[in-house]
Formats: sequence, structure tokens, C-alpha cells
Amino acid sequence: MKRLLGEDEGYALLSRVGVPVPQHRRVTSTPEAEDAAEAIGFPVVLKVVSAEVVHKTDAGGVVMNLSDRAAVRIAYQQISTQVAAAIPGAVIEGFLVEEQVRPGLELFIGGRTDPSFGKVITFGLGGVLVELIHDVTIRVLPVDRDDVSSMIRGIKGYPLIRGFRSSPPLDEALLVDLILAITTWFGSEPTITEFDINPLRLYRDQAVAVDARFYEDPEGIYPACSEHALVDPSFFLPSAIAVVGATADPAKIGYAVLRNLLSFPGQLYPVNPHYPEILGRKAYPSLLAIPGPVGMVVVTVPATAVPGVIREAAKKQVRIAVIISAGFRETGEAGRVLEEEVIALATANSIRVVGPNSLGIMLPGARINTTFDPVTPKGGYLAFISQSGAVITMIVDWSLPVGIGFSLVASVGNQADLGFQDYLKLAEQDPATKAVILYIEELRDGCGFLKVARRITVTKPVIAVKAGSSAIGRTSASSHTGSLAGDDPVYRAALTQAGVVMARSLTEAFLAGRLLVSEGYPAGRRTIVITSAGGFAVLASDYAALNGIDLVPLPDEVLTALNQFLPDKWNHQNPMDIVGDAGTDRFARVFDLLIERRDFWDIAVVIAVPTAVVDLADLAREVVKFSKGTDRMVVGCLLGGDSVAAGVQILRDHRVENFTDLEVAFRVVGAILASR
Repeated sequence: MKRLLGEDEGYALLSRVGVPVPQHRRVTSTPEAEDAAEAIGFPVVLKVVSAEVVHKTDAGGVVMNLSDRAAVRIAYQQISTQVAAAIPGAVIEGFLVEEQVRPGLELFIGGRTDPSFGKVITFGLGGVLVELIHDVTIRVLPVDRDDVSSMIRGIKGYPLIRGFRSSPPLDEALLVDLILAITTWFGSEPTITEFDINPLRLYRDQAVAVDARFYEDPEGIYPACSEHALVDPSFFLPSAIAVVGATADPAKIGYAVLRNLLSFPGQLYPVNPHYPEILGRKAYPSLLAIPGPVGMVVVTVPATAVPGVIREAAKKQVRIAVIISAGFRETGEAGRVLEEEVIALATANSIRVVGPNSLGIMLPGARINTTFDPVTPKGGYLAFISQSGAVITMIVDWSLPVGIGFSLVASVGNQADLGFQDYLKLAEQDPATKAVILYIEELRDGCGFLKVARRITVTKPVIAVKAGSSAIGRTSASSHTGSLAGDDPVYRAALTQAGVVMARSLTEAFLAGRLLVSEGYPAGRRTIVITSAGGFAVLASDYAALNGIDLVPLPDEVLTALNQFLPDKWNHQNPMDIVGDAGTDRFARVFDLLIERRDFWDIAVVIAVPTAVVDLADLAREVVKFSKGTDRMVVGCLLGGDSVAAGVQILRDHRVENFTDLEVAFRVVGAILASR
């Protein structure tokens, strides 16, 4: 059972780890408090010790600036009265008399055990406004020294540590040491599930943990953390598929699934005892009545009939079952029990399960579409793995006119067997897949997923949209850490830490995927902007600053070279406004120079708008040459409507990504940089 340790117990833990704490003594009477204060030395602080009093200041359980014995005596009674009024029935176990530490920069260090990812650490500005300021960074354990340094430098308040205006720099190296010691200890203590150190006061040459709160739970949360064995990819490429629940009724899912599979080049078997034939295919009363082998079964019958289907599938030595049927864990306890029965049967017979409660899977290259989506996507190089079937149907419909194709589309459903990491591993093995897009609401194996993602993102981009932030989880949290590191912030931090690009929308996710397939990861954040539109040069500066993108100064020798062919009135800086009368030739000469001098930049953003002097189709061809002529990232921003359509199509045909919204372009590039 979860227990709040006394603050003196917390101080003892910190001292063992090597974190300095104030002098302190625990007392249970007024005379003891007065004697302890005198021994420690005035001024002192008096704090209540009670398992029911979590936020001591809010309950009136802390009095500071006690300068003599009389003040201690008065504070002792004051706290007793205030706590009884604020939290009736709270058991006061004692009081803590402690040294009043001199003012310093107040920081916050916290940890919690996340049910998906395990131990996580939080760092930021601390004090009484910690939750209001919300200036924190989060990492999933384990972390190393570089991770900790990155956390410290990632908060907005970092200049206060580095030295701000007339304030001297504080002991950042000591802070790194202390956080690393705390996180190493926390990661190795299974019974400590959550803690706050708030504030940790940092000075020029030392630090002191002024307040600490630790939670102990012998039955703590211990998420599984293992990488699953790779599912045999051949399971998804069967020579024969059976659809159990196929029907001739166009209003039913079984009809839509069978219809989508009519183009499957292998054997296709409708299974329904009420029909001799469906959609021109001979139907069978059961799986066992099918004469030949079956590699995959697609199940659309009611949930209560699914266990029987799995038993028959076992006898037919089916390798994978795609369970479209709903009515399982998502419906409550009875559904959960039914789902466990189905998975137990499947596991005992070496059958892998997609779903249940899944839209199904699509492998356009193999002409396999087990879904009831009304349209089938084109083949391509993006894998899309989604927790929402509705999101898949929308994306597939959207993909057709914009020319996006897929190597794999998978609806994970309830993830009772195959989950995100399994599909991610399949995408890793698939040479046709160049990037992976994820729509995530919940990872049931978050820690194991991160192991896979860290490896895959090194060579194959993974982009995620995370939905379903947990406001309830944050509201009910018992500590600052629980509030600051709620479900959604932890997901975002964990995925970014694993190299996943976090997109704000599905559109941005697919733009990021196509950009990374075209250009690869940038080597750094040094960015140049080339445009003939002065207003967009100004906007580019703003968007770069907002998204952590560095607009690099142009070297003197580059300026000299540019001055030889650009008009005198160009702005002589980055973003480069090469003037509104710029034609394709002027852009091309700039591109050629940047290819030649690609040592000072990592990313180039080309912005163009319709004018009477530039042929945007010709300019698009030059952007393609620019992209192919260097190993740097080139981002196209041909902005406009019908006038830019031909140029955009040329870029698309050559896999050079174009953004029609400049802000989105910088947001996507910023998200990519944040993942590296």
C-alpha cells in the first residue's frame, strides 16, 4: 500500500545518496522543539509531520523565520490549530525543526513510476509556483550525464542557472551530479514509486534540498519492459485468406471485407453456413470445411462466436487472425474476460491476433485489404499504424488525391496480442517502408516500445501523433510530479527521447514523413532561408525563433560571392531576400553557391510566391536539382493556389516535399530537430 514517508525519512534517503539537506530534528513536544531549535541555531523552520498532510504549506503546516524559543512555542500551537482546521482528523505524528536555509534559486526535481514507461524524472523551476509556472523537462530512466545536462538546459529558466544579467552563474556541474545521483538511485529502488524535491536551492558553489516528499509502495507499478520477438512477416503475406462472417448483405461488415479482398491474388474463402456462394466465390459453412490450407482468417462474427472460430483456426493451423469483431475489453469486465479467453486460445495454438476491435490491415503492395474501409490506398513507402479505425478511413481517403501511398496500414484495435512495437518491428524489416506514422492513444507496452523505437529511429524515421491527454490523471495526482508529469507529457517526452518526431496533427505527421524520406535527418539546426518575398523573410525569422531553428549568419566570403550577382538592394543577411524581381536564374545561382558552400548550413528553406517574373514550374525543377545536389535538407515552400500547382506537382514527382503553409513548415522542421 502506498505510504508517504516522513520528511525526516526523506532527508535520510537524500543524505545517503549524497544530496545535502538542512540540519533537522524530529520532535513530539513543545520543549523538544525549543531545545532542537536552539541546538540547530536560529532562525529555524517548523513543519508538521503527518501522512494526511501532503501539501504542508497549503494546510498551514509550515512556519518560517522563527528566531527564538518563544517563536517556536507559538508556531507549534499555531500549526496544530491550522492543520486541524484544514484537514479534520489528520493525525499529527510530530514536527520537524530544521535549519532555515538562505535564499537561492529554487528548483524542482521529481520522479514517478509511469504505468506504461516505468520510472521517469522531472526537472524544472521550483518553489510554491511550480505547477503554475510549469517550466519542466521530463525524461524516462535510465539517463546519462548528457541527458541530465539536456534537461537542465531545456527549461526556459535556464539563464537563471547560467547567469542572468548581473547575477553570477550557479553551480551547474554540481546540479548535474546531484540529479544524476538521484535518478540512478531512484531507478534502482523498486519500492520508491514517486518523489518530489521542492525546492532544491542552488547557489554559486553548493545546493541544498529544502523540502522532500517520498512515496513508498511495496506493491508498486512495475510495467513489463521487454522487446517482443519479431512476428514472422510471412504471416501477413498468406497464400490463402478466409473471411469468417462473409455475407451477401451489403449493409454488413462481412460483405465490405470480402469485397475489399476480391483483388487478393491468392485463394479467398468466404465462410458462412447460410450461403453457397458470395460475390462469385464459393462459400463454406466453416473453416474446417475449406479443402486447402488457410494462412490468415479475418473474423467479423459477433464477439461471443469468436472463441469457436479460433478453435477451428487452430485445427486449420492458421497463423494469424484479424479480428474485426467488437465487444471485448472496450465494453467492460465481461468483454475483458472474453478477450482473455480468445487470446489464451490463440496463444496456445501459436496464432497471432490483430485486434480485436480492429479495422484490420492493408498491404497495398500485396493487394491485401482486410478492412471494411470503402476505399483502398495506393502502394507507397509510408507505414501507418493507428489506434483508431476512423482515423485510418479518413487518412486513406485523404491520401488518394494528394498522392500518398502506403506500404502498410494497420489498425491495432485493443492490442490484445500484437501492439505498436510489433508493427513497428515489421516496418523495420520491410525494405519498402521508408518512414512510419503512428496515431497513438495508449501504449500497452510503452517501455518495450521505446527499446524498439530507439533502434529504428536511427535509420528509419518514425513520426507520431499522440491523442488523449489525461486531465483526470493530473487532477488526482498526489504530488507535484504526478501533476507535472501526467500521462500526456510523459508520452511526449518518452517518444521524443526515443527519437520519434512528435507532430501536432495528422497532416503535419505525413508532411514530416515525406520530408524525411526525401531529405533524411538534418545534421544540425543551422538553417538558411532563400526567398524573393520580403514579408515571408520576416515571418520565417519569427517562425524559426518559435520552433528552435537557428538562422545561421552568412559567412563573409558567402556574402562577397552573393554580392557579385545579386542586386544591390538585397538585404545582405539570412533570411535572404533576393528581391521581388528575382527569376529562376537568380534563385538557381544562389542554390549553386549554397551547394558549393554547404559547410555552414544544414537546412535550406526555399520560399517563393507567384510573380510575373518567375516560372514556378522552372523554379521547382531548380529546387529539385538543389535537393539532389547536396546531402543537406531542402524544404520547399511554394506558396499560393492554382498558380503554384504545376511547381508543387514537379516537387512531388521528385519526392521533394513542399509546404503550402510557412508556419507549418517551420513547425515540422522544429519537431524533427527536437527528436535528434
